Amino acid sequence: MNADGVRERAGSLPREPGVYQFREGETTLYVGKAVDLRDRVRSYADPRSARIRRMVDRADDIEIAVTDTETQALLLEANLIKRHQPRYNVRLKDDKSYPMVQLTAHDAPRIEITRDPAESATVFGPYTSKVQVETVVKALRETYGVRGCSDHKYAGRDRPCLDYEMGLCTAPCTREIDLESYQEDVTAVERFLEGETGILADPLRREMEAAAQEQNFERAANLRDRLETVEAFHGEGGEAVQSVGDEQGVDVLGVAIEGEDATVARLRAESGKLVDRDRHTLEAPGATGDGVAGETDGVPAVLAAFIVQYYAERELPDALLLPERHGDDEVAAWLEAAGVSVRVPGAGREAKLVELALKNARRNVGRRDECGMLADALEIDSARRIEGFDVSHAQGKAAVGSDVTFVDGSAEKSDYRRKKLTDQNDDYDNMRALLEWRASRAVEGRDDRPDPDLLLIDGGEGQLEAARDALAAVGWDVPAVALAKAEERVVTPHRTFSWPSDAPHLHLLQRVRDEAHRFAVQYHQTVRDEVKTVLDDVQGVGPETRKRLLGRFGSVENVREASLEDLRSVEGIGEKTAATIKSRL
Repeated sequence: MNADGVRERAGSLPREPGVYQFREGETTLYVGKAVDLRDRVRSYADPRSARIRRMVDRADDIEIAVTDTETQALLLEANLIKRHQPRYNVRLKDDKSYPMVQLTAHDAPRIEITRDPAESATVFGPYTSKVQVETVVKALRETYGVRGCSDHKYAGRDRPCLDYEMGLCTAPCTREIDLESYQEDVTAVERFLEGETGILADPLRREMEAAAQEQNFERAANLRDRLETVEAFHGEGGEAVQSVGDEQGVDVLGVAIEGEDATVARLRAESGKLVDRDRHTLEAPGATGDGVAGETDGVPAVLAAFIVQYYAERELPDALLLPERHGDDEVAAWLEAAGVSVRVPGAGREAKLVELALKNARRNVGRRDECGMLADALEIDSARRIEGFDVSHAQGKAAVGSDVTFVDGSAEKSDYRRKKLTDQNDDYDNMRALLEWRASRAVEGRDDRPDPDLLLIDGGEGQLEAARDALAAVGWDVPAVALAKAEERVVTPHRTFSWPSDAPHLHLLQRVRDEAHRFAVQYHQTVRDEVKTVLDDVQGVGPETRKRLLGRFGSVENVREASLEDLRSVEGIGEKTAATIKSRL
């Protein structure tokens, strides 16, 4: 939609409050609210940022919904953002994307880390660091013996499992501990997860000191590291912060932004005590509001978006303490009508709380925003989800392809896929076949993964051209680039980039490329070994022995490099057979 199209559409809109959506076919690209729909939509004829300009160019329609009041427009906007998750909005991510800890509703509750908790469970979180959560849950199990096994393993046992021997469980399954005593331990775990750090930190500290006195320094050091994780689990500032006014319930917000990611940390004070703290991640494209003249940027825009989207479905507090003004008149009017006091403290106890919230927020945004930098460099909307492709074969034999997935710069191994290809000694045709397979599955709805933001091809111009031919033939419209190994050049359909060797966005592409290569080679070796290996011709090595060799060493190459002693360690291989294998390979 060009500027004239926006002006023409705006001219037909009412001068009333409401919500508008920029749409591309059935996809909602952006949702915004307006006091005056006509004026607000007209402002997009001259957007101030390249990102919003790309959004306007992509849109083919603008839908509106008129509301009676500005507050109704505010809440409708929040609901539509949550429902459609528009690419160009600052939007609160679903809590289920982050790990939580649940205690199940069994007679002997199980503790586990999950992203999809049971409705009947007692749930804590979400948390932003899975590694930290895993450390804390292990410490809780070692201290209080709460089980982590599945219902299948728990039921019908006549003796405790290995977890009991390792001190991770008190074995309620066989009543090594009675259920009443077990429930007391579960209650202690709940108290820790609710914020009572000392209930786990104190026994860890005593155990650490005892280990040090016994001069078991390695054990003491491990306990020290675990204690530091436990004490940091609920954030800094564990000391009581006394009343921040006459209000019974006060929420304190802190914001940290890096690239296209923002974190809002929320502290909850009730009757003068901190009772809750959590972090929420938002996608903040450009960290802007509507992308039109006069809108606020950065922290104010994130605060305004978070307040509406978070509290639209929750009870508002008596007061909100913020690091700075959110700058949104509609949000301010809504909060004022609801009787919420909004303050930006400069000193004193309230300022201390805000600083504590800011520290909690900053803890989550330490990494560089490689994905945002890559999207900007390639001039695409996003690079959060990348799929990498490579092919592997041996002179055309045992040809295979790999398809690996990275989300937010990290490998998403559950979304890896691999494909056996028709044997041919042609890398271009192999790559074309691999991409045609992936594109066809996507277009026909046979792939359960979301469409990626970017495809990365391991190779140069030839491999990229083959991949793009396949995408065009199938009709799958996803940006694709290639990364050539020799000079680490990034090849796009229109130009070639030679980025500095220390560029974070280049490192991201290299990680994806290298993982696609590793996964392809690994699968190729498996397929080649499955078909036929030189082991088949070694006297004394039958199918079962061959299977044990490959199971022990992983590939023929590793069998070749194994020592005679290593070979003899495999069941069924004696000194003579081991020597024959070494000689033959």
